[in-house]
Amino acid sequence: MEIHLIFLYLAILLFFARLTGDIFAKFGIPSVIGEIFVGIMLGQSVLGIIPLSDVMKLLAELGIILLLFHIGLEADLKQLKEVGFSAATVAITGALAPMVIGFLVSYYVFNFPTITSLFIGGTLTATSIGITVRVLEDLDKMKERFAQVVLGAAVLDDIFGVVVLAALYEFSKTQEINVNATILLVFYIGTFFLFAPIIGKIFAYFVSSLAKRLNTLDFVPPVVVAIILLFAFAAHEIGSPEILGAFTAGIAFSRRFTIPFAAAFQADKAIIHKIEESLKPLIWLFTPIFFVYVGLQLNLKAIDFTSGHFWLLSAVLFIVALITKLVAGLFVKGTMREKLSVGFSMLPRGEVGLIFAEFGRLSGIYDHTLYAVIIFVVALTTLLAPIVLKSLWKTEQTTT
Repeated sequence: MEIHLIFLYLAILLFFARLTGDIFAKFGIPSVIGEIFVGIMLGQSVLGIIPLSDVMKLLAELGIILLLFHIGLEADLKQLKEVGFSAATVAITGALAPMVIGFLVSYYVFNFPTITSLFIGGTLTATSIGITVRVLEDLDKMKERFAQVVLGAAVLDDIFGVVVLAALYEFSKTQEINVNATILLVFYIGTFFLFAPIIGKIFAYFVSSLAKRLNTLDFVPPVVVAIILLFAFAAHEIGSPEILGAFTAGIAFSRRFTIPFAAAFQADKAIIHKIEESLKPLIWLFTPIFFVYVGLQLNLKAIDFTSGHFWLLSAVLFIVALITKLVAGLFVKGTMREKLSVGFSMLPRGEVGLIFAEFGRLSGIYDHTLYAVIIFVVALTTLLAPIVLKSLWKTEQTTT
């Protein structure tokens, strides 16, 4: 793709993403829905103006990486620790329930082959952490206890999804589950999450010290972005999603994270403030690109809306996708509104579900009809969750 066309596509994308997002927000609809809608309209589903490209994918990844760094930076670590058991329960239930039930329904009700049924179950386990945290941020609910449960659960769910995808990939090639490779992957990811924040905190301290010696804060933003990208790379290298590397980098720079018995390794508050203020414009610029890209990836033209089999399969898998995530929310302490909020926050499959779907298509596991069904279910879960969450908390604000 020629560079001048990329500039044109970005101009169109950024303008309409911001405009449509704000219009949707004005009518009480989450702005993220507007941004995904722009991607659907401009992409292969409708107008076909903006094609999928590696450049767009790169900018989208950069947007979600910066967003997850920001979430880690603002995370209430004390509350995250307090809700750790609840988050783990939600994550395990929200991953195993759709995996198991999705497999059983696919294998015994629709008579799909074993590998196809496993992939359907794997696709339904996914949770799009990017969509979830963006909606909760827009609702100004990230400080709430239920939101911290969602954040912890979504992070664990992303890890679980990667492990499932890796295991299914091996199974699709050899028809055997490589237990040793799967255990090793879990060990690598666990080790990364244990040591990455500590290493990041040491990096943050040296950035702070160097800024004081140079008597300037101007170099801090690019150095921090470099560290974010380094952590994203490191996460990918050990088999974890890049966004989780960015999240751990955010935790490392957080005011609320300290290394036990090493209080000296603490970045200056002025440095943290500089990071927060300087990265906000980048987050505002690149994050909408990610959500537009989610819409660009959807190909609704591949769906035969006249097929009765399509509607039956879609309805059953959507019900499985919905109920299994809502059940996970029931394990959280709190009001029914908070339990439903957790369930619907875990509902969006988003780009994670699309990765499963695309891999299934390319490897021949999904035929055209099943691929269309998966795309449709992913789209429904992605679009429904923000709308319901907005409605739940709008109702609460009205009643209070």
